[in-house]
Amino acid sequence: MQPLRILFFLLAAAPAFAQQPAPYRPAAPQINDLVHTRLAVEFDYPKRHLLGRAWVTLKPHAAATDSLRLDAKGMDIATVALVQGTAQSSLKYEYNQRQLLIHLKEPVPAGQPYTVYLEYTAKPDELKDKAGSAIRGAKGLYFINPDSAVAGKPVQIWTQGEPDANSAWFPTIDEPNQKTTQEISMTVPAKYVTLSNGRLVKQEATAPGLRTDTWKMDEPHAPYLFMMAVGDFRITKDTWRGKEVNYYLEPQYAAQARAIFGKTPRMLEYFSQRLGVDFPWNKYSQVVGRDFVAGAMENTTASLFGEHAQGSAREQLDWPYALVEREIAHELFHHWFGDYVTAESWGQLTVNESFANFSEILWAEHEYGPDAAAQQADLSLRTYFRAPANFLLPVVRPRYAAKDDLFDAVIYQKGGNILNMLRAYLGEEVFFRGLKRYLTQNAFGTGEAHQLRLALEEASGQDLNWFFNQWYFGAVHPVVTIDYAWDAARKVQSVTVKQTQAGQPFRLPFTIAYYVGGKVQHQPVTLTEATQTFTMPLAAKPELVNVDAEKVLVWQKDDHKPLAEFAYQQRHAARYLDRREALRAAQAQPADPVARQILLAGLADKSPALREMAVEVLDLRNPALRKAATPLLEKLAATDAAPQAQAAALAALGGLKQKSYAPLFSKALSSRSYRVQAAALEALLPLSPAQALARATAFEADNKGPLTGAMVLVYGQAGSTAQWPLVRAKYDAADPNGRFQMFAGLSEMLGRLDDPTALAEGIARIRDLTVEFKRYVDAGRIVGLLRGVQQRHAGRPTAALVAGLVDQAAAAIDAAK
Repeated sequence: MQPLRILFFLLAAAPAFAQQPAPYRPAAPQINDLVHTRLAVEFDYPKRHLLGRAWVTLKPHAAATDSLRLDAKGMDIATVALVQGTAQSSLKYEYNQRQLLIHLKEPVPAGQPYTVYLEYTAKPDELKDKAGSAIRGAKGLYFINPDSAVAGKPVQIWTQGEPDANSAWFPTIDEPNQKTTQEISMTVPAKYVTLSNGRLVKQEATAPGLRTDTWKMDEPHAPYLFMMAVGDFRITKDTWRGKEVNYYLEPQYAAQARAIFGKTPRMLEYFSQRLGVDFPWNKYSQVVGRDFVAGAMENTTASLFGEHAQGSAREQLDWPYALVEREIAHELFHHWFGDYVTAESWGQLTVNESFANFSEILWAEHEYGPDAAAQQADLSLRTYFRAPANFLLPVVRPRYAAKDDLFDAVIYQKGGNILNMLRAYLGEEVFFRGLKRYLTQNAFGTGEAHQLRLALEEASGQDLNWFFNQWYFGAVHPVVTIDYAWDAARKVQSVTVKQTQAGQPFRLPFTIAYYVGGKVQHQPVTLTEATQTFTMPLAAKPELVNVDAEKVLVWQKDDHKPLAEFAYQQRHAARYLDRREALRAAQAQPADPVARQILLAGLADKSPALREMAVEVLDLRNPALRKAATPLLEKLAATDAAPQAQAAALAALGGLKQKSYAPLFSKALSSRSYRVQAAALEALLPLSPAQALARATAFEADNKGPLTGAMVLVYGQAGSTAQWPLVRAKYDAADPNGRFQMFAGLSEMLGRLDDPTALAEGIARIRDLTVEFKRYVDAGRIVGLLRGVQQRHAGRPTAALVAGLVDQAAAAIDAAK
C-alpha cells in the first residue's frame, strides 16, 4: 500500500501532542482457518450494489468448533447454508451488520475442512464506516461514474481492501493472519475488461450483452489482497520468464503503457536475483483506476494505481522518480514482503511497508546510481522528521487506536531507512542472505519483526536484539551535536558526539572519514554513551572530518564543523548527502564568501535535485551573490536538461522582475515540459501581463499540471470574468494537489470578479477542499487567503455578499476535524 501522497504547497506539519495510551491489539485468534474462497458476483450499477454468492471453505485451527464468525459489513444476507456434497442445509446465524455468527449444528473437528454457502447483497455506498487519514475510503468496493453522469469520465469498478474493507463486498475472516486460495467469477457488461488476482481461466457469454469472467488464484494469500477491477481498459501485454506481465490503462493512455510501466520486467528480474527468491506468483498485472482512495495497492498479482500513474508523453517529462516509478517498485516489492510473507498482525505492519519503502531506495540505486538512492532515502526520511508527533511512535506498534493510523511516516519512511541502515551495518551479502532466509522460512505464511531478527541473526552470526530493541520496539531517534578539536602538539583529531534526545542513549555504529593531504582514512566507531569522544592520530590537521561517512544513519545532527570544511566536503566527499549538507550549511551563512562558493558550485552539481536546491536556497537580495549567480542561473534557465532545475532557475530569475529577461522567458514557453512552461509564464506575468495573458490563452488547448496552475494565476491577475468558466472547469478536473496549487490564482481572480455566481462557486470550492483535507494543510493560511479576497471587495457592491460567503467558509473550515 502506498498511502495518499499529499504534495500540497500549503502542507502543514503535524504538531506534537500528548497521546493517550492506545489499546493493545494482538494478532487475531485463529479459531477457523480460511482454506478456499469462491465468489460469483454481479453488479447493480444504478443501485451501486454487488449481488454475491460465496462458497467459503474453512477448517478449525486447533480445536473442534461449532461456530464460525465471518466479517461481513453492511450486507443483506439472504442464505447461509452448510454444503454437504451436492446438497445444502440451512444454518442459523446472528448478524449485527458487522459480523456474521454462524452456528454449525455440531462441532467440526480440528483440521477437517467444511464449506459454508452464502447469498448476499453488498451495499458499500450505504456503509457508515469513516475514511482514515492514509486511505480515503472504507467502502471496499467503489463504483466510479456508474450512471455516466460525468461527461468524459470512464465507468469503472475497483476494490480497495487494506486494511479490512474487503469484507464490505464478500464475507470472510478479514485478518492478515488468514490465507486462502480463491476463485472469482464476475458477470459484467460484455464491453468491459475485468482484472482480478491470479489467472483468467474462463470467459463465457451468459446473457445478451453480458459476459462472465472467472479468475483463479491457486496460491494462498490474505483476504485484504483480493481485488476486482472492471472498466474500459486497454491491455498492453508483456512477459517476464514466460509469465504474463500486463498493463491496464484507459484507451487514451494505452500508447504510453510501456513508457510508464515498461520497466516492470527488469524490476522483477532485479528483485528476484537480489532477494534470491524468484517472484512467487503466476502473473503480474498493473491497472490504473479513477478516484482511487490511496496512492497504490499491492493486490496479489494485480496492483492498482491512482490516476496520477497515467499521463501523456509530455506529462512524463516532468515526472520525478518519486511520483510513479517509485510506486511501481514499492507495490512490486510487496509481492515478497506483504503478499508472500504477510504481517501476522497490523501492529507488525513494518514487515510489509518498511520493506516496500526500502525497495524505492534499492531500485533507484540499481537504475540511476547512488545519488538517486540517497536522494530518495533523504526525501523519505525528511518526511518522517517533518512531524514531531512521529517521534513518539515505535515502528512495531501493537498499541494503536485505529488500523489506518499505522500507515504513517514512522512505519514507512523511518522503517525503510532503518532497513537501509541495517544493510550498511551487516553488509550486502549477509543482509540479503538474511532476507532470503526470512522469506523462505515463512513462505505463503506470516511474519513479524522477531522472525526477521532471527533470520538476520542466523545469516550474520550476531545477536541483533540491541538493534531491534532500539529501532523497532522503541520510539524516538538520536539527536546529536558534533564538535571537533585538533591537538597540534600531539597531532590528534578529536570528535565529540553528544546525544541530546530524551531517554536512553542509542548504540550507533558508524564510520568517521579523515581527509588529510588528499587521502582518506576511515575509522569505524560505535557510539554507546550520551557523550563520547573519538580520537585519531593523523599526520597533519585534516582538511575534513566526515562523521557518518556512509550517510545512512537515522538521526538529526547539529554538525559544528567550519564552513570551510563543508566546502571541502562538497568538493571531495563523493556522496549526495555530503553535497546536500554543504548547501544547507551555506544557506545558514549566506554572507560568508565561502558560503557563496558552495552555493555557486551547487548550481553546477551533477545531481538535478541539488542544482534545483542550490537555486532555491540562493538569497538573490545579496548583491554580491546575485552578481555572481545570475550568469549561472541564465545558463540553467536556457539549457539545463532537467526540467526541475531549469524551472527553478526561471523562477529565480523571474523573482528579479527584470525586463531584460523577457526574451528568455518567452523562449522557454516553447519547451515541451509543462513545468518549464509554467515557470516561464509566471516569470513573464509581472513583466508583461498582457503578453502573459495572450500566451496563457494560447495554452488552453494543451495544458496539464503546473502549467494549468500558472494559467489560473495569470487569469487571476490579468484576466476577467470571461475566463471564469475555464478556470472552474480546470479546477474541477484537477486532482487535490492540482487544486491546492491553483489557490493563489483562484484567490486573485475572486478578488477581482464582481459576478455573484462566480464568487459563490469559487469560495465554495476553496472551502470544500480545505474541509476535506484539513488534516494535511495550513487551514489558517487558506482562511487568510479568503480574508484577503474579502478585503479586496471592501467598499464594492459585492462587499456584503463576499463577507457572508467568507464568514461561512471560515466557520466550516474551523469546525472541520
